[in-house]
Amino acid sequence: MWSSKLKVNKLPFLKIVRFYSSPTPQPIRSLEIHHKKIFINNEWHNSLSGKTFPTINPATGEIIAHVQEGDGADIDKAVSAAKEAFRFGAPWRRLDASERGILLNKLAEKMEKHRNYLANLESLDAGKPISDAFYIDVEMAIRTYRYYAGFCDKISGKTLTVDGDYFSFTRHEPVGVCGQIIPWNVPLLMQSWKLAPALAAGNTVVLKPAEQTPLSALFVAELIKEVGFPPGVVNVVPGYGHTAGAALAAHKDVNKIAFTGSTEIGQIVMETAAKSNLKRVTLELGGKSPNIVFKDANLENAIEASHFGVFFNQGQVCCAGTRLFVEEDIYDDFVEKSVEMAKKRVLGDPLDSKTTQGPQIDESQMNKILGLIKSGKSEGAKMVCGGNRFGDKGYFVSPTVFADVKDNMQIAKEEIFGPVMQILKFKDVDELLERANNTKYGLASGIFTQDIDKAMYFSSGLQAGTVWINCYNAFSTQAPFGGFKMSGIGREMGEYGIQAYSEIKTVTMKVPQKNS
Repeated sequence: MWSSKLKVNKLPFLKIVRFYSSPTPQPIRSLEIHHKKIFINNEWHNSLSGKTFPTINPATGEIIAHVQEGDGADIDKAVSAAKEAFRFGAPWRRLDASERGILLNKLAEKMEKHRNYLANLESLDAGKPISDAFYIDVEMAIRTYRYYAGFCDKISGKTLTVDGDYFSFTRHEPVGVCGQIIPWNVPLLMQSWKLAPALAAGNTVVLKPAEQTPLSALFVAELIKEVGFPPGVVNVVPGYGHTAGAALAAHKDVNKIAFTGSTEIGQIVMETAAKSNLKRVTLELGGKSPNIVFKDANLENAIEASHFGVFFNQGQVCCAGTRLFVEEDIYDDFVEKSVEMAKKRVLGDPLDSKTTQGPQIDESQMNKILGLIKSGKSEGAKMVCGGNRFGDKGYFVSPTVFADVKDNMQIAKEEIFGPVMQILKFKDVDELLERANNTKYGLASGIFTQDIDKAMYFSSGLQAGTVWINCYNAFSTQAPFGGFKMSGIGREMGEYGIQAYSEIKTVTMKVPQKNS
């Protein structure tokens, strides 16, 4: 059935996804937290309620800082500022598109200047190994702002050939006030994925960072002010999802809501948006992504890429390839080598350059993961390594590998969002697509094979927004990302990311005739 050979990229996985440059991260042990307040109209405010909330270092369980807690009243204030900044004739609306690009490029330059501080901030607040924060999160965020800076003056409509004596054309216009709710797993990067296309298209924004990780968003807000964005264009309101987030989704002066997080909360956001003012919605939600390894794959490459497809970012990645289907002929060898690799992960202080795995985001998430590990054992999966909490402080979970996993087990169906690999066996290729697609999710998928015909056949059949072939988690600013089925609505990144923040207006003018 399969014939043509596909050349496999044998580079180590991390060299595929990391964008190495000459600087190296320098840990800052006593990090000064510059901003802990609410950012509205280019000014810093205390919450109207007077409340604060703690943001926690997940590696130690200790409080980093107390942050002003925004709620519905603060969201009202921020939306009013964004609405005024979007007013027709306001400075932001009069600004040339090329000038928006200059501002976004200046923001990228500021972030480059503060790159080491941002990496330390992200490592402290989210528990990321500092090398990952420095080389991946901060680097990709900077690239995202630069990419969309170049897009600002290239947003255009079309002239249309219509019937009759009419001249007709389309305009791509900004949606208006955009509410954006970002998650805690990659807060700086998700901020760039939301803000950059929205600003490039000419919108104004009220952004609510996750309550677990508000610090990088607040620091970038100060940089936005420094580079010269007009007041009210970007507003950042830290707070809880059930108060500030819910108020933003329900606000009738918000024209579009963008949310990244769990499918369950995404459904609530969509329902709220519909019941309020039918605001535009984009959602990037959960996943339980299939990753398929055929017996003709380059085994070394497949094992390494699949390992990082599960364990990268402590397994806290929505598109993690956690349903790992491995062909029977290579199954035992794959399991053995995957266990060896999992055991080599170094858990510990995220600011230590030797650390390759940090903590889970909080105690609740850690306990959820441990509970799902327990269910895997009780349902008969074979736990071949890990399975326990690591250390006596912080929220660490040992790298865990399950073999002999069946499709109907809880760990094979539910998003774990932790460092837990589940390896399923397959023999019948004809049933493989049905098994891979047998999930409510459809965010991402992977295929490892040296046969291009097989790769193309399965990439066509997989119900997922992204299909990686002989790689995993290979993100690019230029490539759109989003999900099928209950993994979301719409796309982020690339040209598609601009479309999500644009309205299309048709303008038709009567062409006068010679004798009229």
